[in-house]
Amino acid sequence: MSEPAKPAAPRPAGRAGRNTELPEHLKSYQGVWVFVEHDRGHVHPVSWELMGEARKLADKLGVTVSGVLLGGPTEPLDAFAQEAYAYGADRCYVVRDPVLKGYRNEPFTKGLTDLVNKHQPEIMLLGATTMGRDLAGSVATTLGTGLTADCTELNIDGRALAATRPTFGGSLLCTIMTLAFRPQMATVRPRVMSMPRRDDTRTGDIVEMPLGMVETDIVTKLLDFIPDAERNTVNLAYADIVVTGGKGLKNVDNFRLVRDLANVLGAEVGATRAAVQAGWAEAERQVGQTGKTVRPKLYIAVGVSGAIQHRVGMEGSDLIVAINTDPAAPIFDFAHYGIVGNAMQVVPVLTQAFRTHLDRRIRKAA
Repeated sequence: MSEPAKPAAPRPAGRAGRNTELPEHLKSYQGVWVFVEHDRGHVHPVSWELMGEARKLADKLGVTVSGVLLGGPTEPLDAFAQEAYAYGADRCYVVRDPVLKGYRNEPFTKGLTDLVNKHQPEIMLLGATTMGRDLAGSVATTLGTGLTADCTELNIDGRALAATRPTFGGSLLCTIMTLAFRPQMATVRPRVMSMPRRDDTRTGDIVEMPLGMVETDIVTKLLDFIPDAERNTVNLAYADIVVTGGKGLKNVDNFRLVRDLANVLGAEVGATRAAVQAGWAEAERQVGQTGKTVRPKLYIAVGVSGAIQHRVGMEGSDLIVAINTDPAAPIFDFAHYGIVGNAMQVVPVLTQAFRTHLDRRIRKAA
């Protein structure tokens, strides 16, 4: 006699044949949370960019958006909460405690994980900053859930967060979903998402929760803050105009053409990974998957091929102008304007044209 047929094994959680039914124990998880990162009285702009994205995700799911604020008793957390409402939050969870003044991983991880365990959000977003990356990894590990880092796109598939990020050295984009665990966590770099419109008429609730730690519970001690007066003041992520040079410029002498053009336009200088590795520009000027993400009003790419590693860092620019000798270069597929020509000939002419035009405007204004 043959044995009775065994039940079929569960199908893998791939897109084909994926079981979209949420496990019963996860159905209590509701809402989209954004960790509001702040330091020395200022909220990092990536928090508001994520708040706008959270609002879109929550509207698709039919749930609320909440901001999460951790800090010391003297920090302006209530004022930050009002800003969170203006950018799309319905509620703010606040943990105030003296040990939370100044970021340290241990107390911030406890505060955030305690909030999650009690209030059970289904999605939590953090900025892929130095603080956000450190905190997100610790929280995800403590909670035993998944974390998708450095995302370039967020969407909803059924009830799951579809988080897209570059992979295989930036040559491909993959979409990752955490189906069997909650919350679904993702980090997003500054300027990947657009800044939402602010509405100061919006209000919301504040839910306070104690931390339950004392200073002697924490190994790391914050003794003092010493600003680096000598640090490079590159501000690529929030520049209005960026002029970027690539390996097509051939050598460091030709890269100076990029700096000359940027100087005339009052722009920041950017560079591809190849240009940085060649020593033509500082690492903090790198644009792309392993560098900065920018969303300027004007982006001028000089000698840049437009490979996906670079594209993910700048394709959100309002206006992209590309200069390249190769008419088949990938950058022409998404640039708004393209100039097929030798950058060593085109850029000096362009620089002089801008200089003449701007000088004329200054004289007219005077």
